[in-house]
Amino acid sequence: MALKVLVCGGGCAGPALAFWLAQTGHQVTVVERFPALRATGAQIDLRSQGIEVAKRMGLLDTIRSKLVDEDGVAIVDSQGKIHATFMANRTGKGAQSLTSEYEIMRGDFVRVLYDATKDNVKYIFGKSVEHFEQDEKGVYVNFSDGSSDTYDILVGADGQGSRIRKAILSPDSPNPCFSLGAHMAYWFIPREEQDSNIRRTYGCSGGRMIMRRTHNSTETQVYFTLRDSNPELASIHRASVEHQKEFWAQRYRDAGWETERFLEGMKTTKNWYCQEVIQVRTDTWSKGRIVLLGDAAYCASPLSGMGTTGALVGAYILAGEICRNPDDLALAFSNYDTTLRPFVDEFQNINTRLIRLATPESEWGVALIRFMAWLACLLHIPQLLARFKSENKGGLLVPDYPELL
Repeated sequence: MALKVLVCGGGCAGPALAFWLAQTGHQVTVVERFPALRATGAQIDLRSQGIEVAKRMGLLDTIRSKLVDEDGVAIVDSQGKIHATFMANRTGKGAQSLTSEYEIMRGDFVRVLYDATKDNVKYIFGKSVEHFEQDEKGVYVNFSDGSSDTYDILVGADGQGSRIRKAILSPDSPNPCFSLGAHMAYWFIPREEQDSNIRRTYGCSGGRMIMRRTHNSTETQVYFTLRDSNPELASIHRASVEHQKEFWAQRYRDAGWETERFLEGMKTTKNWYCQEVIQVRTDTWSKGRIVLLGDAAYCASPLSGMGTTGALVGAYILAGEICRNPDDLALAFSNYDTTLRPFVDEFQNINTRLIRLATPESEWGVALIRFMAWLACLLHIPQLLARFKSENKGGLLVPDYPELL
C-alpha cells in the first residue's frame, strides 16, 4: 500500500525518512521553507547506532569520503599549552571518544542525503506549511504560497522550534523546550598556521568554554559556550545579529587565549549562529496522521553529541513501522514511540551538575579540570574506555525491518 507523505523540513531527519519511504514505493514530498538546500552549519558527527543506520542506507562510504580531518581534542590553558589530548578511536571497535570517527560538516551531510534522495523524492524550497486539518481520510494542507494538497501522513521534521509540534500540542501542554542553563555561539574565521587537526578546548572562569576546530584549508570554526541560567538571556537569540555579537563580545572580552582573534573574526564572519542550549521533551510524538521526527520531537541538544544519530535512528524506525503497518498508522506511530523512546530517554539524560562542573566559575575550578584531564591521559583512561565501553548507546539494538530492504 503506497502512501502519500509530506515531510516538513529538509535538514537531516526529514530527508533520512524520505530515503527509506521513497525506496519502498511511497510518494514523498519534502517541503523546506528556505529558498534552497540549507547546506550550512557547524560540525556534526555520527555515533553508535547512527553509524549502523548509515551503513544500512549504503551511505557510509560516501560519508567517509567527506569527513573532517579531526584527529582528537586537546585541553589547553590561556597560553595555548596542551595539558591533555584525547585522540579519536579509529579502530572500529568500542566506544567513540570526544572526537568521533565520523566527523562531518552539517552542510556536507545534508548534501549526501539530498543526493541520495533527489531522484525519488520531490523537494520544494521556499515554501512552508501554513495550516492543516485532518480526518480519517487524510491531512489537508495549505501552503504559504496559497496552494493546497492532501496527504496520508504529515511529518514534522522542522527542528526544535517546530511549528507542526506547536499545532498538535494542546494549549495547556507543558512547555516542551527544557533549558539546560547554557548558551552557544559559533562562527567561521580564516584559518591560520597554528590551526591544526587537533581540536583545542579552552576553559576559563565565569562558566565559559571556547573550542577551536578546523574543517578545511581556509576556515576555522569557533565555538563559545556560556553557562548562565538567567532566563532573560533567552531573548538574546531572538535579537538582531549585531546585538547578539555585542553580547558575546562583552561576556568574553577578558577570556584570554586567542579570544581577541576570535572576536575580531566575529565582526565579519558570514557564518554566524547562536542558540540557547535546550532539549525538546514531549509525551506527544504523534496525533492522528501527524507525526514528529528528529529535533521537533526529541532534540537532544549539542551537549549530547547524539542529535544526528538520533535523527537517523528515528527516521529508520519510523519508516520501518510505517512500511510494516501502512494501513494502521495509529499502530505504526505507537510502535515508533515504544521502540525509540527508551533510546531518546537515555541520550537526553544529561546531568546538569556535570555541565556546571565542566564550566566552573573560578580559576581554581578551571585548573582542577585541566589537572583531571591530564591525570586521565596519564593513566590511559580514555583508551581503556574506548576499548571496553560499548558503543551501543542506551542498549538499543537497531531493529531489523525487512520491509525496508
